Amino acid sequence: MSAAFLPKASRSRFLEPVAMEAEERTLTWMAASLLLDYPTVQRQSQFERIREAVQGLPEVIRDDFLGFLDAADAMHDEELEAHFTSIFDQKRKCCPYLSYYSNGDTRNRGMALVRFVEAYRDAGWEPDPNELPDYLPMVLEFAAKSESQIGPELLAAHQDGIEVLRTALESFDSPYAQVVAAVCRSLPPLDDETRDRYLSLVNEGPPTELVGLSFIGNLAPYSPRGASSEGVRV
Repeated sequence: MSAAFLPKASRSRFLEPVAMEAEERTLTWMAASLLLDYPTVQRQSQFERIREAVQGLPEVIRDDFLGFLDAADAMHDEELEAHFTSIFDQKRKCCPYLSYYSNGDTRNRGMALVRFVEAYRDAGWEPDPNELPDYLPMVLEFAAKSESQIGPELLAAHQDGIEVLRTALESFDSPYAQVVAAVCRSLPPLDDETRDRYLSLVNEGPPTELVGLSFIGNLAPYSPRGASSEGVRV
């Protein structure tokens, strides 16, 4: 029998959602978007402004952000950059790309990425061509800045993967776990189906059919789906 994707000791409890005003949720997602992106020197120069901005958030979410910011302040610029790379680039369990958790490295992931592009464009956005469209900081920024409900729906649809990412970050004792925790608290309560998907991911991991992602640069042309009755599916 193969080992579980995450060790039993790292399977943390689910976080309770926090009641928030729309503006607070938007601020939570925007702050998380900035903090979860690669911490260049320029990005780190914004951390103090983020610290000030989150002071008015619900206490538990504010403390999540402050916990990360305190840890980041205790590191040198290069140290935080090295930690980010070691966690997000070198550990498969801490993948910041949401479709990875539902599709793994399989052929299905290509279509999942196309659906992300369609979702952005349905809301009048064009994703950054230099980044995969399911990159969590990009999805958070989209959810924060777009007036469309599509952004929050994208996050909710991938809530199981976000929970697995949080759990994995906790298992590596990464301060980034606290930022993802703030995101988890901002999302709807987990339903039974999402909990089951989470447990399956923790035990078995994402699909593992390795096919490469060379096709990502040639995403299928977008066509409007306004006539569809199925809504946004990712």
